[in-house]
Amino acid sequence: MDATQRVRAILSFVQVADGGSFAAAARKLGVSSASVSKNVAGLERALGVRLMNRTTRTLKLTSEGVTFLEQARIALDALDLAVDTVAAQRVEPSGRVRISTSAAFGRDQLMPALPGLLERYPELSVEVDFDDRCIDLINEGYDLALRGGQIPDSALVSRTICGLNMALFASPAYLGRHGVPRTPQDLKQHKIINRRFLNGSYSKWSFRSMDGSIETFEPEASTVTLSSPEALTQAALLGLGIAQVGVHHAWPHLRAGTLKVVLNDCHHPGDYEMVLQYPHRALLAPRVHAVINYLLEVFSKDDFLHVPLKKLQSYLA
Repeated sequence: MDATQRVRAILSFVQVADGGSFAAAARKLGVSSASVSKNVAGLERALGVRLMNRTTRTLKLTSEGVTFLEQARIALDALDLAVDTVAAQRVEPSGRVRISTSAAFGRDQLMPALPGLLERYPELSVEVDFDDRCIDLINEGYDLALRGGQIPDSALVSRTICGLNMALFASPAYLGRHGVPRTPQDLKQHKIINRRFLNGSYSKWSFRSMDGSIETFEPEASTVTLSSPEALTQAALLGLGIAQVGVHHAWPHLRAGTLKVVLNDCHHPGDYEMVLQYPHRALLAPRVHAVINYLLEVFSKDDFLHVPLKKLQSYLA
């Protein structure tokens, strides 16, 4: 089976699996059912396995068929991407792109990127919703979303923008009044600024033990509880206590000397990340593809999003 026959056979198999019958696949491909059947049979002979069990009324993939289908989709998507990439270079992206983002990231990272985006693609228009809730990207009609945290598995494509390392911060004035904590146990004598998420849960602080395990510290009571990471940073600047926030939020204040890092030797930075999410790649329009590529390029060069944890050693209390 040469390369052309192999591609034709794979397309036939995928269409049969999707359509549930040889007749449906034949209509989709514009060929006869006999041709589709011949292609699938030839593919099975070439692979040396049965991909589907079929009768006059039913058709069911074998376990090998399920595995092959998954890999075949990846291969076909790669071919689509190659075609789309070349086509996108010949067609100026145009139209509206709807984006959902958190308020803080939208203001500090996305908004500064928009002038360059619209200068490069003048036929684009952008609609941005600043929303910290977890949105249903597809059903609510968004083209892409920028989200941070512990990202669950989903049917969406997730492209990592950066890790979101957490650390503990306090103002020099607060530490001058209350002292610098040297162990996690010392936090019980300190004022805590805690974060409450929209689902009602609270941010947990994690620390590395001597044996390498991770222990969780949950404040018995917080002096201040806030829902916004930027508000937590502001509360720490005001000397209200110790806050756990993303390094990218605190970085300019560390450099200015208005915040200090505490317990950096044992605090665990967490497993959080900022991602750009969008529906399955095969459904992407050139306008969306252009925005995704541009934003990933800009965010990769944003120093605030990529502060190495080792740099925090220079800002310890």
